[in-house]
Amino acid sequence: MKFTSLIVEDLKPAADHLSKLCERSGMIELKGHYLNAEDALEYLSENLVDLIFLDVEMPGKSGFEMLDQLAYQPQVILTTSKTEYAYDAFEYKVCDFLKKPFTYQRFVEALQKVEVRKKQSEGEENDQIFIKVNGKLVRLKYDEILFMESMGDYVKFVTAEKKFITHNTMKNLEVKFTGQSFLKVHRSYIVNLAAIDDIQENTLYIKGNQIPVSKANRSSVMERINVL
Repeated sequence: MKFTSLIVEDLKPAADHLSKLCERSGMIELKGHYLNAEDALEYLSENLVDLIFLDVEMPGKSGFEMLDQLAYQPQVILTTSKTEYAYDAFEYKVCDFLKKPFTYQRFVEALQKVEVRKKQSEGEENDQIFIKVNGKLVRLKYDEILFMESMGDYVKFVTAEKKFITHNTMKNLEVKFTGQSFLKVHRSYIVNLAAIDDIQENTLYIKGNQIPVSKANRSSVMERINVL
């Protein structure tokens, strides 16, 4: 298993050491190194990574303050020279705590913990999607989504409370939502079957929204509805 990763560390020698360990392990695809939490947060607002190697004491925001502002929860390995942060690490549910200086063997042990936790959380992660809206990542639970509507090079996600427009294609979303309670009912619509209130001829009704059903998709729609 290979992890996309980010190093957030204000000391260049420490960051360089981490980079070498990442390369040696063969388990890390390093996406970058940031000297402070602010710059890292700007990157993470638009990009997802599996793992962050995070220092605690840095100029500006601390590592823990950075975690408070993250829009999602990647795996985190704290790297610090002070053991006094061990309790805070536990409170923030970080995957491991590496006290500087640490050996390659200890580094690999931390990655093994990340691997175990990743496997344990895969089922939980399969019930949500992150979409980029106005340069920010927004998390949507699958059961919140009523339907998705194609808008050319964009897709509109509709929930009971809000609508979100993101740059994507229906083809990509068809693959992403395979096996979920979703079905493409028209070239421009993917719906949450559990959200359907009514169906009349070639029209679905979901919370006041009328959604067309194409002739090509009608039989599959009826089959899936009968299964529910």
